[in-house]
Amino acid sequence: MAGPAGRPKKRKFPPSAAAADDNEASSSPAAEESQESATAGQEEVDLHSAELKSDNDDGATHSSADAEETNHAKKQPPPPNPYDAIRRAIVINDGSRQNLIRLIGLKSLFAKQLPKMPKEYIARLVFDRRHKSLALLSNDPNKKDCDEEIIGGICYRAYPEMRFAEIAFCAVSASQQVKGYGTKLMNLFKMHAVTEGIEYFITYADNYAIGYFKKQGFTKAVQMPKGRYQGLIKDYDGGTIMECYVHPTIDFTRVHETIAAQRQFLLERIRATTSKSDKVVHPPLPPDFADTLETAARGTNKAAERALAIPGVVEAGWTMSDLISMTRGTKDSDQKKHQLKSELMSLVNKVSDQQFAWCFRDPVNVEEVKDYLNVISEPMDLRTMEKRIRKGDWYKNKHMLYSDMMKMVNNCKLYNGEGSTYCEYAVSLEKYLATIFPKRVTSAAVLDGGGEV
Repeated sequence: MAGPAGRPKKRKFPPSAAAADDNEASSSPAAEESQESATAGQEEVDLHSAELKSDNDDGATHSSADAEETNHAKKQPPPPNPYDAIRRAIVINDGSRQNLIRLIGLKSLFAKQLPKMPKEYIARLVFDRRHKSLALLSNDPNKKDCDEEIIGGICYRAYPEMRFAEIAFCAVSASQQVKGYGTKLMNLFKMHAVTEGIEYFITYADNYAIGYFKKQGFTKAVQMPKGRYQGLIKDYDGGTIMECYVHPTIDFTRVHETIAAQRQFLLERIRATTSKSDKVVHPPLPPDFADTLETAARGTNKAAERALAIPGVVEAGWTMSDLISMTRGTKDSDQKKHQLKSELMSLVNKVSDQQFAWCFRDPVNVEEVKDYLNVISEPMDLRTMEKRIRKGDWYKNKHMLYSDMMKMVNNCKLYNGEGSTYCEYAVSLEKYLATIFPKRVTSAAVLDGGGEV
């Protein structure tokens, strides 16, 4: 994949209220009298209907006041967003006086908060016309159009065609860090990224910044296909590559409210489903009840069967599948699968990061190499392995992944022949595989699906 030349990597650190006027409506005395008469007639009809409903429902009544209160609560507008009070701006080097002043403020902020970063390097990226910056601005009018107006900022470069952005610098003024502006800055950046069609953030974080980025949703496990960013960004020694997926439908400025609403919804559903069962009082269990449980458990899932035999468990809505899914065996199995998937993905990433592995990253283009399938019956490449790992149920152990790796090596040797550059790459890869795979995997016979390794 061709793309712009990469750049050296960077190190990072780590109320409005709307009011509407009330409109007063006037009416004539005759209209008022007519309205009162209609209201009285309606009240008689409602009273008669209520009496009939009371007789049919064995005395059950419904409060209209509660219904009105519920409807009123549903129509309540959302609370004011505290992020609305934060002044921010997207700053680019367009030559305007205001943006140039803010770019100088951003440069000063990054240089002060990132003392180990060369100031010339910071200035070059901040003023680069391909880079943009999200700046948080102070509300103090005395600080306008000066360095102190900038209280936080993120300098980034977007790649719209690949739908990701690389964060170059991220910093908040020391006097504002205790006020939560670090999280607010990242949340506002995520909201802005959606407007640019960005799906992923990528950054190289030093040891001091990893903790901050983790709190903001970044992870060391890069899920974005490597082909989207390879060649566009350059590796940075001493930094850890981290990634964050930006969900396009999440309002990151109302995360706490969203979680609170989801929690309330779940509690209401739980109360609705247990409104009857939780009020049933069962008699105490007899002293010999434990013996009856042993006779009730005759199947393979004895623990679940014993639980269902307890009075009230079935009535509460529990099923056999619910109890089985909660058993430790299922949890252990899921944990092992997740751990194996992580280990296999790590191995593929290690191989893909090697310089000699560039020719193994993607499938061979059989339209350009027309005789390839005549020589190679089972093509293999790193991207295919990555897809199989993500699928989750292809590789049962490391033996199977090592088998595909060696198949890829042997295919390269067979098609290109000894003495070719590609064959040398295959030999280098084979030697490297022996260093990252356990000896019991490389020395044992390759299995189609055997024991766990």
